[in-house]
Amino acid sequence: MQTENSLVRWMAPISLAIHAPGADMAPTINSIRYLRDCLGNDLVRQYVTFHVFFGNKHIPTNIPIPDTFLATPYNCTENPPFVVNASTTYMKQKDLLYPVNVARNIARDAALTHFILPSDIELYPSPNLIPRFLNMIARNAPPLNNSTRPRVFPISIFEVDAKVKVPLNKTVLQQMLKKKTAIPFHKFVCPNCHNIPQGQQWMAAKETNQMDVFHVGKRHGKFVHWEPIFIGTHQDPYYDERLSWEGKKDKMTQGYILCVKDYDFMILNNAFLTHKPGIKRYVRNAKRDGIAARQSAYVKNIIMPELKKLYGTKSGCAL
Repeated sequence: MQTENSLVRWMAPISLAIHAPGADMAPTINSIRYLRDCLGNDLVRQYVTFHVFFGNKHIPTNIPIPDTFLATPYNCTENPPFVVNASTTYMKQKDLLYPVNVARNIARDAALTHFILPSDIELYPSPNLIPRFLNMIARNAPPLNNSTRPRVFPISIFEVDAKVKVPLNKTVLQQMLKKKTAIPFHKFVCPNCHNIPQGQQWMAAKETNQMDVFHVGKRHGKFVHWEPIFIGTHQDPYYDERLSWEGKKDKMTQGYILCVKDYDFMILNNAFLTHKPGIKRYVRNAKRDGIAARQSAYVKNIIMPELKKLYGTKSGCAL
């Protein structure tokens, strides 16, 4: 039900990419039908477009025609089809990697709005983010109106204990941070990946009535490995589709390009994303560590030389 919960907080168009190889297609289609027909409201129908994809080596036996399968209402007395044991999926049985950057690019390309937030489904946006952001853009106050460099708008990310509710605003978030029922995202997994410039000052600053740029940061120095999630536009660099989720650091190559192109990272004062369910801690996984090592070597030996040819280098920029 994460789609519905995120949508209630977002209340704007969502472009959702779903990886559905082989036999995973059928439950995926049924899940879409359930979300459209069985939630007791029309929010999913109004706001969400679904974009299903799969690899050419794992084409489903039956690919339904959208106009056909959507015309038949789903039997809402049945259990939600997305409540499954992950180990039984086609993807797990075939031991496939998750092409997370393919999903990100598909969802982004299908988005019809000028501004886009390429985010993961487990990240809940703070309410009223969109109207407050657009109001900020319309006001065009400094530093928005005096910057000549390309820019994106990073959003601070946190994760909360599985037993608590996602915070409704920054004031509630600050209370949870004091109680340690909320922490900065991936604090116990990869703190440098999401350690934002002036992060401590952001957490200490009081919530205000309007959205503004809290700080203009850069992806270098102690933030050279920062993997921000941000509001941007269709003009920003794509994610490298050769990188998988299991291989980790899948947004690093895009971050390098943003650094070399001298992007301004305009961090928003009251906006945040919350990861649920639960606070992640590092658990050793020999299989995934092996995949990550191979992906890291591939980035170093293949992708990085390509990026240097395409975009050049800049002092302070690194993967």
